[in-house]
Amino acid sequence: MTITLSSVIIDAAEPEAESTFWHRLLGGSITRTPNHHFIQAPGLPVVVIQSAPGHVAPNWPDGTSQQMHLDFTVGDLATADRTATEAGASRLRPTDDVHPETRTGSRVYASPAGHPFCLRSA
Repeated sequence: MTITLSSVIIDAAEPEAESTFWHRLLGGSITRTPNHHFIQAPGLPVVVIQSAPGHVAPNWPDGTSQQMHLDFTVGDLATADRTATEAGASRLRPTDDVHPETRTGSRVYASPAGHPFCLRSA
């Protein structure tokens, strides 16, 4: 039996802000329905932003459980960092897990709805 990941569902109290962020970060296309926004980006499963009016953002890494997080591999960490922050991400840590000489490693962020994700150098 083969199991294939077809989509990732992300809850958000404000689906428009959350889907706009992920669309700006990942590219591709976005389709909106009243309760779900579907982002189709090359090479990824569908990212679905689901309306969740009572959603409370996780307080990770310093508080409550993160619930889950996404890791993205990028070719240029500095460029990906700029893209993420310009799209609306906020850094969750004041320092990076980046090796200063090779500029490899990872950075930890949160989406506008507070969902954690990492950008990792290839």
